[in-house]
Amino acid sequence: MLTKDQLAAELKRIATTQISDITRAVKEGQKSIALNEVRDMAQRLNRLADAFSPRSAPPRPDVEGAEAA
Repeated sequence: MLTKDQLAAELKRIATTQISDITRAVKEGQKSIALNEVRDMAQRLNRLADAFSPRSAPPRPDVEGAEAA
């Protein structure tokens, strides 16, 4: 488990790297690359968030109550 300081450092690293890439792409007029970088940043942040608070797994079927096929 990450400490608060480690989490802060990781968030800063992700934001700094991705924002730099997005800014560069926008300045160069590469809209699709900028959008890809935004998507990449969102995925990275979601994975980091999931590491701290995993989403609930979908309910598993009740094996005992299942009908035989």
